[in-house]
Amino acid sequence: MPQSLSKIYIHTIFSTKNREPFLSDVALRNELHAYMGGIAKQLDCHPIRIGGTVDHVHLLTVLARTKTVADFVKEVKRVSSGWLREKGISGFKWQAGYASFSFPNPIWSGLKSMSVIRWSIIGA
Repeated sequence: MPQSLSKIYIHTIFSTKNREPFLSDVALRNELHAYMGGIAKQLDCHPIRIGGTVDHVHLLTVLARTKTVADFVKEVKRVSSGWLREKGISGFKWQAGYASFSFPNPIWSGLKSMSVIRWSIIGA
């Protein structure tokens, strides 16, 4: 197979520095989530769902074949923190770390049951 294919769903969570409630304004938070979706698209990491609260965000994305999780998170944090400072959130920073987990393919449960049916028909 000459081409490469990768479809890895990643759930990433990171918080504001010291869990400060910088994102308490709901309108700003919603705008930030949409903006982060745009950053993810620019990085070829398809955004599935982005949300969060006053002090942290959750991103469910499909990781681009050519990106590492660390590079993806670093760029999302870098660009979004600059955007937040432009919006007047002085002193804004993200925490240094993050948590990132692989997430099951949303259609996996259907494929799994199809495999069971297929195997039972084949007799394996």
